[in-house]
Amino acid sequence: MLKRDWEKEIKPSLQKKLGITNPMMVPRVERVVVHMGVAAEKDDQALIDELVEQMGLITGQKPKICTAKKAVAGFKLRPGETVGLKVTLRRKRMYDFLEILFKLVMPRLRDFRGLPETKFDSQANYSLGLPEQTVFPALPVERIKRIKGVEVTLVTSTKNKLWAKELLLAMGLPLAKKG
Repeated sequence: MLKRDWEKEIKPSLQKKLGITNPMMVPRVERVVVHMGVAAEKDDQALIDELVEQMGLITGQKPKICTAKKAVAGFKLRPGETVGLKVTLRRKRMYDFLEILFKLVMPRLRDFRGLPETKFDSQANYSLGLPEQTVFPALPVERIKRIKGVEVTLVTSTKNKLWAKELLLAMGLPLAKKG
């Protein structure tokens, strides 16, 4: 649905609004990276397997298990230990995930008044954190053993923060109203 809307409505209106003559220069979301830190659970392999399954249900794709590259004594971390899970979504899965995120997940957040505009980085990518994975409708709540936060990064094709903001607003990202 969002992919079709992007091609037929959002992209042409964004091109006109930003005054872009070349349709290939219209900013777009290149990929969505969803990640979850699991370093605290590094000793419990059964829990990590459960989180891998949950992340797969959330994104529709099996996550990559990220491991530590070197030892960090302050965190009691050894090389090769699991520190996180990561999924990179592109094309159809990306648009499906964004539609679920904007239309189902965001309204389910407690006391949600919109996302802050300050979460754009220097490359005009937008990062947001969700306090728990239970807000995703694909997860059965009774099977969740441990509440974990989920971070989502929307990687855009532009370096202009204003263009990236207009792109994400046109796609349905609920940004907070000023004032």
